[in-house]
Amino acid sequence: MREIEKLYRLYKDDVYRYLLSLTHNPDLSEDLLSETFINAIKAIANFKGQSSIKTWLFSIARNLWLQNIRKEKSTAEYNDLLQLYVVNPMDERLITEEIAKRISNLLLEKDERTQRIVNMRLEGYSFIEIARELSISENSARVIDFRARKWIKSILVKEGLY
Repeated sequence: MREIEKLYRLYKDDVYRYLLSLTHNPDLSEDLLSETFINAIKAIANFKGQSSIKTWLFSIARNLWLQNIRKEKSTAEYNDLLQLYVVNPMDERLITEEIAKRISNLLLEKDERTQRIVNMRLEGYSFIEIARELSISENSARVIDFRARKWIKSILVKEGLY
């Protein structure tokens, strides 16, 4: 338990600032910060070290924020969600409307399953939920999502849009 306390003290301010940049609401950011660390405690055994702890916490925070958007708004702006999908949480680049349209068009080139996975991620679904819905393994959902994101970024880079 001391390790969790140490992680909290070390990263709480960074996670809070990140959430505040997403929500623009201090109260909501505080709530999501608490939920982030509660989820981290539950999932710490599954942390594989493929990213830094800070990046992992940012991912949890981002997913909680997306879930909150899904609960609060029945329809979030698709272009806003596309921005969040492609941009790394640590990256400060902005996605313009032109880039969002390009990403949307690129997704249409992918097969239906890939499109569903990406759209479900945009809506804040976890990989476990996606796997259950599509009757695939959680790892398959992660790989398909990772490859789609990587493919989109590579095309945007080639086209000078990212």
